[in-house]
Amino acid sequence: MAKLTINITVNDKKYEKTINPNLLLVDFIREELKLTGTHVGCDTSQCGACMVMLNGRAVKSCSILLAQLNNQEIKTIESLEKNDELHPMQEAFRNNHGLQCGFCTPGMIISAISLVNENDNPDEDEIRKHIEGNFCRCTGYQNIIKSISEGAKNMKDLENN
Repeated sequence: MAKLTINITVNDKKYEKTINPNLLLVDFIREELKLTGTHVGCDTSQCGACMVMLNGRAVKSCSILLAQLNNQEIKTIESLEKNDELHPMQEAFRNNHGLQCGFCTPGMIISAISLVNENDNPDEDEIRKHIEGNFCRCTGYQNIIKSISEGAKNMKDLENN
């Protein structure tokens, strides 16, 4: 298999890598960069545990070939904390017990931030619709919904200050 060279920015760090053309983004993030906050839950693009931001929009990294992303920008869950302070959405998940085992949490948070970037005041129905592609096997989603609502408010407040 012929290798190819790709340039990609992950969490504000630029990389030039020679890769196999069939390398998945999730495998690059976890195995090459050792950023393990992005989880592999299903390998079929069903569960959302592998969500990352691609140029500011949430995507499932298990369904994208790295070769498709030359000169693109990726943000993972590891990029959210700044100066030892949680991102407002992370803080909201902590405040509202929006996580249990934590496996789905990075994908949920990335998806929630993407929603708020598009709609800074989502109602419960909009939140539920947006996270349909994120599965949590531990909760009934109610605390996740509360977390996203609070996180949206906190993100909006932070932006306005």
